[in-house]
Amino acid sequence: MKRSIMFSSLGLILTVILFFSFKPKDKPYAYKFQDPSLSTEERVNDLISKMTLEEKVGQMLNAAPAIPRLGVPAYNWWNECLHGVARTPFKVTVYPQAIAMAATWDKNSMHTMADYTAEEGRAVYNESIKNDKHGIYLGLTYWTPNINIFRDPRWGRGQETYGEDPYLTGEMGRAFVTGLQGNDPKYLKAAGCAKHYAVHSGPEDVRHKFNTDISDYDLWDTYLPAFRKLVVDAKVAGVMCAYNAFKGQPCCGSDLLMNNILRNDWKFTGYVTSDCGGIDDFYRNNGHKTHPDAESAAADAVLHGTDVECGKVTFKSLFQAVKDGKLTEKQLDESLKRLFTTRFRLGMFDPVEAVKYNSIGKEVLEAPAHTAQALKMARQSVVLLKNENHLLPLSKGLKKVAILGPNADNAVSVLGNYNGTPSHVTSALEGIKSKLAPGAEIIYDKGVDFVGDSITHYDYAQTAAKVKDVDVIIYVGGIAPQLEGEEMKVNKQGFHGGDKTSILLPNVQTELLKALQATGKPVVFVMMTGSAIATPWEAQNLPAIVNAWYGGQAAGTAIADVLFGDYNPAGRLPVTFYASDNDLPSFTDYSMNNRTYRYFKGKPLYAFGYGLSYSTFEYSPLTVVPTLKKGNSLTVTVKVTNTGKADGEEVVQLYLSHTGIKQKTAIRALKGFERVFIKAGETKSIIFKIPATDLSVTDANGALVQTPGKIEISVGGSQPDKTTIAAKKTVTKTIQVI
Repeated sequence: MKRSIMFSSLGLILTVILFFSFKPKDKPYAYKFQDPSLSTEERVNDLISKMTLEEKVGQMLNAAPAIPRLGVPAYNWWNECLHGVARTPFKVTVYPQAIAMAATWDKNSMHTMADYTAEEGRAVYNESIKNDKHGIYLGLTYWTPNINIFRDPRWGRGQETYGEDPYLTGEMGRAFVTGLQGNDPKYLKAAGCAKHYAVHSGPEDVRHKFNTDISDYDLWDTYLPAFRKLVVDAKVAGVMCAYNAFKGQPCCGSDLLMNNILRNDWKFTGYVTSDCGGIDDFYRNNGHKTHPDAESAAADAVLHGTDVECGKVTFKSLFQAVKDGKLTEKQLDESLKRLFTTRFRLGMFDPVEAVKYNSIGKEVLEAPAHTAQALKMARQSVVLLKNENHLLPLSKGLKKVAILGPNADNAVSVLGNYNGTPSHVTSALEGIKSKLAPGAEIIYDKGVDFVGDSITHYDYAQTAAKVKDVDVIIYVGGIAPQLEGEEMKVNKQGFHGGDKTSILLPNVQTELLKALQATGKPVVFVMMTGSAIATPWEAQNLPAIVNAWYGGQAAGTAIADVLFGDYNPAGRLPVTFYASDNDLPSFTDYSMNNRTYRYFKGKPLYAFGYGLSYSTFEYSPLTVVPTLKKGNSLTVTVKVTNTGKADGEEVVQLYLSHTGIKQKTAIRALKGFERVFIKAGETKSIIFKIPATDLSVTDANGALVQTPGKIEISVGGSQPDKTTIAAKKTVTKTIQVI
């Protein structure tokens, strides 16, 4: 058996060499599809025409086998690069988790990060091909980004998203996709994939059987805009359909989502993959049970435009489904065309020297520019939530410092989920130590675990007594990716199945913080999390709170840079931080009523878009026309002055509020943002150009309409919402649409 496999592999390698590397130029190609001078369409059609039905079916599984007689190598479609190349055997650069990158509010940083990720991905792929390896997590089709709306802070996978707002999500997602896929007119650098399409955001423990039915208004106003932006504008190569059902049909077999919207309305010509095991859910007992068997499920998924199954069971039945007349071989060919078009666009069937990306070697892995970008984005992502009496930044001359908490010396939490492995991770403890003088005394104590249990007893007073004589207490807590994430076997107080059952900071941590605060020493709370955590006591009683997310390989350096003033924080929240579990509707309710900053009527603890700085910024009155005709775009100009003593970045945010119109609208909606560096005393002009589509509202049928009425334009470093702690000043102006 081993001898047979060896000869088969050698035969495939020799075939590829013969056809592509050493073929005499004066001789014809063995097959038309091997000729790079032909159009991609001609080549794909020729290849498919030469395949048997059994071979075609094999190519529709994520682990597509080789076809030696045609010189087609094996290929595994499944790969990940949520925040750097993930799950690869190579050491790679690990950037901050997706929710943290969203907190940068920096499209340029996101684009650069994605470009570097594609570069490292190409290096991994090229090295793997050299070694004749074609397995999982080695390919160029990345099932990223996750652009689901983080509608509920209890969702454990919300950390993988760009937050709760459709506009921010769409803009950051577009920057990621264009960076990842590159700008070559012929070849993709790597292939992105917008997931999970659509209306998907937990709970994790019911995702395989959950059905959601929402209004057309919510569908088009909240859940689809980011997908449309990536499909229509960014030209994303792939889409992944979600596990759940929508209006009674599994998403991968949805008439509305797949056929009507994605393929017909948006004219998407790329490939669609199921989520892993998602087609099995069509018929299995603990799934949707909308289909009687695998054959019916597979046929229906393909007829709805699902081209590849992440799995190894259900799509195998397509061979018999064709024989039984449930679909035709020609209908299979449509999926094959989309799949092989993607592979041809990645240059997988062209001579090595014809594709510039094939020259990328493993020397780019963890390249200096990449690791610098990881540090830059970790710094940019840090959100300063509270800084009473300017406790921060701290002095580097401190003599005695306590560093406590379950995330203080944790090199695992900072990597988030869907992550790669870097050569080195800087913990908060390591980063803080590096800022202090060699003679400074440092007391480190984990203090407590993330979550309490009925067995462990913590002596909070004893821990506090150990640090009562320090100059400052830095507590690094929050939660961890081992508590929140994808379909996890976690059942602890406040956590279940990967989701949170409570958004409150676990009580053991609050109790320790109370004991630390009682020492009378200043306490700085550094919080790591992938989601919004309610910290009502901490917000009221602690002088300084820093949200550091899961900051990637350079998290500890970034935290220390902010704490000690080597970096002026400018991160902004991409989600609302609520004050209490009582603020939340039912987790399974997908209606947007009273959800996210756009519809929440209560008082948030920290609002979407919020974040402090070590400097101050003032905004000039807005320059904008007083009246606007329907269908026209709008230009808004504002001058921003750094009135503080420190150079720094400001995230200039533009929100619109519609008044005097009948249909339902958001309280306010983000429609523009720019992160800009402004020196102390300097003034910069920011110009926003808002297209007519962004001035429109969604009607009850899901259509974008622009109607006469007033629009209030607000620009500032946060929302124009006075209900949150330390709301920042914004400038507003109302215009009339006629």
